[in-house]
Amino acid sequence: MRFKYGQDDIPPIGELFLYGLQWFAIAVPGIIILGDVVGSLHFSTYAEQAVYMQKLSLVTAVTLFVQIFLGHRLPLITGPAAVLLVGVLASSTFSLNTIYFSILAGGLLLALASMTGLFGILQRLFTTRVVAVVLLLIAFTLLPTIVQLTTDAQGSATFLSSLLFSMALLLVMLVGHRLLPGIWRSTLIIWGMLVGSIFHFLLFGRSSQRDVLAENLVAGMFHHLTLEISLDIGVLLSFLICFLALSVNDLGSIQSVGELLGTQDLGRRVRRGITVTGLANMLAGFLGVLGPVNYSLSPGVIATTGCASRFALAPTALLLGLLAFSPAAISVIGYIPSAVTGTIFLYILGSQMSAGLLILSGSEDGSGFEKGLVVGFPVLLGTVVAFFPRSAVNSLPATLQPVLGNGFVVGVTAVLLLEHVIFSDRRVRRGP
Repeated sequence: MRFKYGQDDIPPIGELFLYGLQWFAIAVPGIIILGDVVGSLHFSTYAEQAVYMQKLSLVTAVTLFVQIFLGHRLPLITGPAAVLLVGVLASSTFSLNTIYFSILAGGLLLALASMTGLFGILQRLFTTRVVAVVLLLIAFTLLPTIVQLTTDAQGSATFLSSLLFSMALLLVMLVGHRLLPGIWRSTLIIWGMLVGSIFHFLLFGRSSQRDVLAENLVAGMFHHLTLEISLDIGVLLSFLICFLALSVNDLGSIQSVGELLGTQDLGRRVRRGITVTGLANMLAGFLGVLGPVNYSLSPGVIATTGCASRFALAPTALLLGLLAFSPAAISVIGYIPSAVTGTIFLYILGSQMSAGLLILSGSEDGSGFEKGLVVGFPVLLGTVVAFFPRSAVNSLPATLQPVLGNGFVVGVTAVLLLEHVIFSDRRVRRGP
């Protein structure tokens, strides 16, 4: 495939900025959605939630800059990892120090595994079916959060009107995905947030009591930086499973872009890219935010724009850094209604499910009843656990809550057991 600009080409300054702005429009929604969900979960005041988003934007900016110049050096957009949200939700009864120390530890282990070559051994666990289940589980186990967001009545909205609004917005976005061309489709998420927020305000009035913050939130970014070592084995184990999934996502994203561009030294770029991702998650854990991952949607954006230059992401990193130090811009984000956030999140997870199903349909070894069990049973089991009542999870021993109460961890454990032990093609054959 021919591109207007190759991965090491530098476009003219005007085009460079426009391409960077397009990547920025694609990066921002992940920060807004995951930052809003996790910030609201952790903090009761919007000032603290805004600081969380600022830190999230800063980590994303630093990671993106290091990746394109020192890491994989490919045109890959970076953003907060949705799979880590699963771990945060399952560990919500534990202290923030326990949660984010586990993210820091997970990032450290990922970086070490990549640098030492251990990741290549772990990679063998993730067959086609396991990867597909991981993608499906991320979507299914976040459904309780989606339900809470889309049915959260704000302004004059009722439960029914909020639900109908969410379904209508989702339908419009799906039609837009079908009909819109090029970059309009690539930036559909941000247009959905903008248009959805405007219509929600027109229909139901102001949906948030958040005002544009006058405080100097830049100083707030440097508060609460004393991360204490607070280790809980259950929380750590839960996040280590999440990091296995994160590493597969990172690997797939780097390889897909490398293969699209015909990169020669892809193995070395993979090692460096995953190492940077691990180190970036250590930084995120220290700052107390979700860690980043390379997004798999990058090949579609490259094919749409015809620009494969990694330098086009430098303005994006700069804009994300400016966003991190802009309290006014962060405050505007606070006006996005929960129904809009939840609907956009549902749309994104639908794409995640589509990727998982495409992987299965393209597999030459994905048919048969037993193969169907390997995929279907873990997804079903993980979804059931995700909908366990909070009171039931709280009745478990504290150490087991983030493990047995985490649908993603239970589902991934089940698929690994089914794929590599119970239904393994290498199992000992029975006698006649």
